[in-house]
Amino acid sequence: MAIKFRGVDFIEFDTLLTDDERLVRDTARRFIEDNLIPIIEECNRAGRFPRELVQPMGELGFFGASLKGYGCAGMSNVEYGVVTQELERGDSGVRSFVSVQSALVMYPIYAFGSDEQKNTWLPAMQKGEKLGCFGLTEPDFGSNPGGMRTRARKVGNEYVLNGEKMWITSGSIADVAVIWAKTDDSNEADSIRGFLVETDRPGFRAEDIHGKWSLRASVTSSLSLQDVHIPAANLLPKSGGLKSPLMCLNQARYGIAWGAVGAAMACYDCALQYSLFRKQFHDEPIASRQLVQEKLAWMISEITKAQLLVLQVGRLKDQEKVKHQHISMAKRNNVWMALECARLSRDILGANGVADEYPIFRHMANLESVKTYEGTHDIHTLIIGQSVTGIDAF
Repeated sequence: MAIKFRGVDFIEFDTLLTDDERLVRDTARRFIEDNLIPIIEECNRAGRFPRELVQPMGELGFFGASLKGYGCAGMSNVEYGVVTQELERGDSGVRSFVSVQSALVMYPIYAFGSDEQKNTWLPAMQKGEKLGCFGLTEPDFGSNPGGMRTRARKVGNEYVLNGEKMWITSGSIADVAVIWAKTDDSNEADSIRGFLVETDRPGFRAEDIHGKWSLRASVTSSLSLQDVHIPAANLLPKSGGLKSPLMCLNQARYGIAWGAVGAAMACYDCALQYSLFRKQFHDEPIASRQLVQEKLAWMISEITKAQLLVLQVGRLKDQEKVKHQHISMAKRNNVWMALECARLSRDILGANGVADEYPIFRHMANLESVKTYEGTHDIHTLIIGQSVTGIDAF
């Protein structure tokens, strides 16, 4: 990498973090600098997920970091947030992998699972020995998950699952899939349940989605379930209704809100350093020009506001006071901000901004996906709108 990251802190933000939070952040930062940054551009070019980093990330406690017990690190939500910030500063695809493993697979097992399910899966997933994926989105239903067509039919001591899932991170490398399906329960509102489906079961198929211009360093798959038989004990017993998968998405969206700050930091710091050594008119650095300074001032202002927003949301989460609309605001604002920072940074670097000698275009392409997954920008707008007006505009 042509430019080494120096950290981004305009208002002594670090003084708002505890010693433990800074230690966790610095540990994650060193890991990313030493292990991911040297290989990420090659991974992005090749469309390769750096699977060799899974075990080391497990050893550092990145998987299920904020869960208690089962070998998990038991981090605070702010500590987990600064980890995701650093992961996404490395690459959105790698942060996505950790988010899915932690917030979308380990969390539902932890929150909705039986003791047997927790003991079977959580310790192995914490170590990265077993990987998971989360099957909610379908080919025809993204923003409206309640329309899902996947069905789970009770037959004796088994459930038989049929359906299709789409845009599933880690689908083809997962050992277990958390599949959300409608049961033949007469109460439609509560009929959506979560099921643990081991991926080696007959009738389960995962196929990678190729041709992505975004999140190229992570595995994205489609899932097909054709008469997949699972024991009734694979039902997540405490899951019920659409609220359950949305609780999982809340966990993931929280991590994204922090992660986007990391991507923005990477772009801004690269553009700032570049503007100081890139000389143009009168043999002077382009950083001496008003138009360039305006871009840098916008970026650092927005990054600083985003840091404060997500820190407060994290503090509320640690106090068990956070509401889903708070997380929606943080996800919506921070991903939008990061994408704008990537575009402005690309502008400052000119043609160099499209070369993978610098991380900017990779972040920009990744953030295009981050803006629309885990609730699109528009859906989060409506969540906030419903919160402030009391009127549901869906």
